[in-house]
Amino acid sequence: MDKSYIPSYWEPIIRKKWESEKLGAAEMRQDAEAFTVILPPPNANGNLHTGHAMYVYEDIMIRYARQQGKVALWLPGADHAGFETQYVYEKHLAKEGKSRFDFDRETLYRNIEEFVALKKGAINEQFRAMGFSLDWAKEQYTLDPSIVAVVHQTFKKLYDDGLIYRSTRLVNYCTKDGTSFSDLEIEHVEREDKLYYIKYGPFVLATTRPETKFGDTGVAVHPNDKRYAQWVGKEITFEGLAGPVQLKVVADTAVDPAFGTGVVKITPAHDMTDWEIGKRHNLPAKQVIGFDGKLTKLAGPYAGMRVKAAREKVVADMQARGLIDHIDDHYVHTVNTCYKCGNVLEPLPLPQWYISVKPLATRAKKLITSGEVQVHPKRFKRILTRILDDFIDWNISRQIVWGIRIPAFQNINTGEWCVELDSVKQEKLIASGMWKQDEDTFDTWFSSGQWPFATLMSVASAKYEVSSAQLYAIIANTNEAQHEENNSALSQAYKFFNYFYPTTVMETGYDIARAWVARMLMLGVYVTSKPPFKHIYLHGMVRDGKGQKMSKSKGNVIDPLKLTSQYGTDALRLALIFGTAAGADVNISPEKVVGMRNFVNKVWNIGRFITLMTEPMEGAPLNQKPADAHTLCAKMRKELEKLSQTYTKHMDAFEYAHALNALYEFIWHRFADVYIEKLKNDARAGNTRVQQALSETYTTCITMLAPFAPFVCEAVTQSFPSRKPTNQ
Repeated sequence: MDKSYIPSYWEPIIRKKWESEKLGAAEMRQDAEAFTVILPPPNANGNLHTGHAMYVYEDIMIRYARQQGKVALWLPGADHAGFETQYVYEKHLAKEGKSRFDFDRETLYRNIEEFVALKKGAINEQFRAMGFSLDWAKEQYTLDPSIVAVVHQTFKKLYDDGLIYRSTRLVNYCTKDGTSFSDLEIEHVEREDKLYYIKYGPFVLATTRPETKFGDTGVAVHPNDKRYAQWVGKEITFEGLAGPVQLKVVADTAVDPAFGTGVVKITPAHDMTDWEIGKRHNLPAKQVIGFDGKLTKLAGPYAGMRVKAAREKVVADMQARGLIDHIDDHYVHTVNTCYKCGNVLEPLPLPQWYISVKPLATRAKKLITSGEVQVHPKRFKRILTRILDDFIDWNISRQIVWGIRIPAFQNINTGEWCVELDSVKQEKLIASGMWKQDEDTFDTWFSSGQWPFATLMSVASAKYEVSSAQLYAIIANTNEAQHEENNSALSQAYKFFNYFYPTTVMETGYDIARAWVARMLMLGVYVTSKPPFKHIYLHGMVRDGKGQKMSKSKGNVIDPLKLTSQYGTDALRLALIFGTAAGADVNISPEKVVGMRNFVNKVWNIGRFITLMTEPMEGAPLNQKPADAHTLCAKMRKELEKLSQTYTKHMDAFEYAHALNALYEFIWHRFADVYIEKLKNDARAGNTRVQQALSETYTTCITMLAPFAPFVCEAVTQSFPSRKPTNQ
């Protein structure tokens, strides 16, 4: 063995060996239990970042399951990342002096598809570099035809079951990016703005948005506010900037008497609370801000102006006419912004498709409360149940081109809607000239929310050459026993699906428990009548060495590939796990990675010593009391047995840091510093019982360490022919 472990030499050799042996390949076996993990799909055009490096948890699970003799399937895939990818592409267009509006729908889609194709797959090579033992032959993509077919089937099933409806209501709309967002995709930013106290007939009321006054259809007070009781139910009339204004005064408990003067203007088309108040009191909604971010003709002389400019002009004109009472320059409030471009989102009325989530959320919650789905760490169980309790109806329509188009068609004369999946029938509908397909695409979370069952349906249908739509119909609607009586391709596909589904573990960051995990639970049990996974393991966020969130503006972003090139892949893998409480944020720094590199070198050096210990060492004193050495070996074996029990207990309980910490402590501070130090002369003097005890202890240690640090453990095995395989 070389004097030191050189990752840059060993890692390419070992990766090539694993790939030639198809280490990640998983097929059904009657004599073995399946262990399935579906990789949370990264963006198809993305690159490895520190968040992706946390997939090391899944690799540990898979390698450990494989050691236990299970059929361990780690299924890779990629997400088309609808809005995010289109946003990146539009930035690319902007550099060329173009925009999305320069292309028709089909051309824009093809252009984005080509753009993604140039970048797609790069992250897979980076995953391979991290040692991730995925079953690459089964890789899936959210825009694969078989996946799209599954997504369409789920939409139709929801529609037929009355759980999908179309409704015009306020959505959070980015006028810059041209699409709506669900409540989970909003950045809530606290900022300081001006609060304008304006004169409305007999009232003075406060607002941050005087430019929306042209859409006011009412004035509201709290029912218990005695100051304004005399006005409730009456109408007020006054002269506005664009002509006479007549508004009804209503009483509603949504009004905060402590805000401003206790009187608020109601603009149903531009405020979520006002929309609900408007519905309760039959107040009409007048849209004065268009989807282009400009004021509409209802704004009179201000039509065509953008919001900010219109606000300044409206305020100036009101001041000139004495309609501003006073202005608070330091009003702190929360503003909804686009999580991508930072633009302030406009609440705008728009017809969209919604899912009635209550029945789905109730069923998903039972999976958790009953223990059918176990949550790790346990503290997240309460958080997930609360998330499901609080879930509101889900807007799944997106006004973008890049994604899965909604298979819904509207009659242009009657306004009637139908959902049609058959391509021939779709063509006939369009050819009739009476029907038009919805222009919107599905929210990306709608497709990724089906990822566990959609991917396995797709793999099974491809393997046995059946349509995923046929397989879907069986899984979603038919009793299992009816499909095990024959050996047809469809029956085999069904058996394959049920062998690997429900999946064993869904491992992901706690930050997307609401956006993704809860939705997978809801859609998974709805479609398959089974939980999508048996265990949920939530890891923390990766932060810098000081515990700060990584960001380019702070200059503290750490490139995982740079760390692996400097210190080796095992060092980074270990650094992400070592000393990290389950579910807690991970503080990563070069110093911590260096510490783990030193541990990797220690493991190598121990192996090198054991390889060389059969070579006589000149001047090595013979132990005059071999019985003492044998007693020490017995003590070492007993301590190793206890370690093995502790390790297994923690690994089975998803307590990976505890397992690694115990291994680290034993290998370095007990095995190396105590037992090898005390027994090295006996081993070199030819005591075969000591040599065997040290060798067996080391083999057991690297077998347990292999899921965490697979490269050095494989390198030691290859360098030490008598070493047992670690079943990585």
